[in-house]
Amino acid sequence: MCELFAYSSNKPFAINEYLKDFYSHCNHHPHGWGLALLDSSNYSIYKEPINARRSLKLKNILKNPIINKNVFAHIRLATIGDLTYSNCHPFNKKDDSGRIWTLIHNGTIFDSSDLCKYSMIQEGTTDSERVLIYFVDNINKEEFRKGRKLNIKERFNLLTNLVNNLSFNNKLDFMLFDGEYLYVHMNCKDSLHYFKFNNGIMFSTKALSNGNWKDLPLNTLLCFKDGKLLFRAEPHNNEYIETPEQLIFIKKFLSSLNDVSEGDYVW
Repeated sequence: MCELFAYSSNKPFAINEYLKDFYSHCNHHPHGWGLALLDSSNYSIYKEPINARRSLKLKNILKNPIINKNVFAHIRLATIGDLTYSNCHPFNKKDDSGRIWTLIHNGTIFDSSDLCKYSMIQEGTTDSERVLIYFVDNINKEEFRKGRKLNIKERFNLLTNLVNNLSFNNKLDFMLFDGEYLYVHMNCKDSLHYFKFNNGIMFSTKALSNGNWKDLPLNTLLCFKDGKLLFRAEPHNNEYIETPEQLIFIKKFLSSLNDVSEGDYVW
C-alpha cells in the first residue's frame, strides 16, 4: 500500500525535515512519489513514477525551504494502475464552481460499481483517481440541484455520506483538500497518525521521528481549516480488514510490475 503525509497550519514554516523523514520510507514504496503545495498563492504539484530516492527533481525541491500552510506528500506502492506519471498521486480536479480538489489515497477499492463509469474519463488507470472524480462529480450534481455553491457544512455532510458508502469492503485512507478545507479519513486500524502542535497539525501513515504522534480516529471523516478541527462525522461501521482473497489479488498485481530496482540513488 501507499503512505500519506499532510500538513495544515495557520502559520507556514519550513517542514523539510518532516518531508525527508517521510520520503525515507520510499524503498518499501518504490513506485512513485508526489508533493503538493496547496496554498492558493503557491499551488503546485510535483510527481514522478520512480523511487523518491532516485529523483533528482525531488532532491532539488527539498534543497529549498518548503514554507506553506497546506502540503500533501505521497509515496506509492501500486495495487492498481501501471507505473506512469498519470497514476502517481496527488490527483487534482476542478469542480464546476472553480474549486480545485486535490486527493492522496492509501488503499484499494475492491467493490464499488459507483466508480466504474469514471474509468472512461480519467487520465490514468487508478482507483484513487476515480475516487476523486466520484467526490467532485457528486459535489457538482448537488450544487446544480440546489442552484448555488454548497457551504462547508453541506460539503462535509455530502462527503460524509459518500465516504460511508464507498468505505464498505474497501480501504479508504485519504486526505482531500478543496482549496480551503482539509478532509481526512481512515478505516484501517493503525494506518494513519496525527501530531498536533501550536500552529497546526500533521498527518502521516507512519509516525515520524519528531513529535507526539497519536492514532487518528477510526471510521470517522474529519474536516480541518488552518490546522484546527471544524467538523467530525459520526463513525461508520466499515472498518477495513484485509481478506486472503484481497491479499492474493495485491500480490499478483505487484508481481506483474516491471522491476523498479534499477538505477542509482541520488540522495
